[in-house]
Amino acid sequence: MRLKTLNSEIDAVIFDLDGTVADSMWMWTDIDIEYLSRFGFEFDSQLQIDIAGMSILETAVYFKEKYQIPLTLDQIIGDWVRMSIDKYRHEVPLKEKTRELLAFFRSRGLKTAIASSNAIEMIEACLEANSVRDQFDIIVTSDQVKRGKPWPDVYLYAAEQLGVSPERCLVFEDIPAGIKAGNAAGMKTIAVYDKFSEKEDAEKRALADLYVHDFGEFLDLEAAI
Repeated sequence: MRLKTLNSEIDAVIFDLDGTVADSMWMWTDIDIEYLSRFGFEFDSQLQIDIAGMSILETAVYFKEKYQIPLTLDQIIGDWVRMSIDKYRHEVPLKEKTRELLAFFRSRGLKTAIASSNAIEMIEACLEANSVRDQFDIIVTSDQVKRGKPWPDVYLYAAEQLGVSPERCLVFEDIPAGIKAGNAAGMKTIAVYDKFSEKEDAEKRALADLYVHDFGEFLDLEAAI
């Protein structure tokens, strides 16, 4: 991707939340370990690979069927929302240079959005705790569309809600499923490093238009043009 074309080719920037804007992927391992232990199961690291990109409803269905959890889907989701909101409010910081990146895009008149697989309550808690909710025009979730990532539905819905053509959107993502979703939506994609997905860096580099280790690197690239 030629970054100098951003101003002329991009009208909106859409961010994933966990692992992209928020340094939060670690907490899902903690939550899964704690939650599965309630029902006598041990955590398997393959689990988070299997559920990557799923909406929270799709993930609840997966848990209920795989582990035969004796709760309704609403009860499972409610448990996760309560557990995650506490962590989002007190333990989850933003990724480095997130505020500066948002200010950079907003100063250029670009629309900004969050498109996440999380429930809306989780996203709001994270953004409000870190005082950046007002930096996003809209928040959309995979529960508002038919299919989660790697399908393009949530990104296409975000573009629709922003009133922007998909091809004029830029996506920041940290996992292959999310990058695939952005690509399938016809958007430009930037892969962001996250420790949780570092084993997938080669795939992320191959899938995305650009790979950056952090937002500071992106800002440095822009400044050098």
